[in-house]
Amino acid sequence: MDRADFVQRFGGVFEHSPFIAERAFDAGMIEAPLTALDVHDAMAAMFRTASQDERLGVLRAHPDLAGKLAIAGELTEDSKREQAGAGLDRLSAEEHARFTELNTGYVEKFGFPFIIAVKGLTKDDILAAFETRIANSQDQEFDTACQQVEKIARLRLESLLPERD
Repeated sequence: MDRADFVQRFGGVFEHSPFIAERAFDAGMIEAPLTALDVHDAMAAMFRTASQDERLGVLRAHPDLAGKLAIAGELTEDSKREQAGAGLDRLSAEEHARFTELNTGYVEKFGFPFIIAVKGLTKDDILAAFETRIANSQDQEFDTACQQVEKIARLRLESLLPERD
């Protein structure tokens, strides 16, 4: 697979941040046969070595959970599928208001949206995590959000590629 094909296929694994895939490929970290674990390891290494501002940009590229992009139908296909799987597309008016309130307070405090790998979680699990994590320090939450971004990328890659034989 050449660079253009790799970036085309995997450039969105880290939300709207194809530079992660480009750097992994350019560093010679991508070898056939491609597996989810190997590609994730390579891309996560590039994410971890990105500057603080670049990682913040990746965090900011993520949508609010059950936010205005979801309402407008403007989420990426991955985000739409992930949020729907957790029931975030079927919130009551009261639940939606709570998510909106938490999203607003979280972004005001941390400067990026709340990020959590929602696969396997319910809306109640997500709300509980939201309410716990909003009390974190800036450094704690930046680290937690980066860990969640890597987990989301791993889950996305697992849906695109086989595991190791």
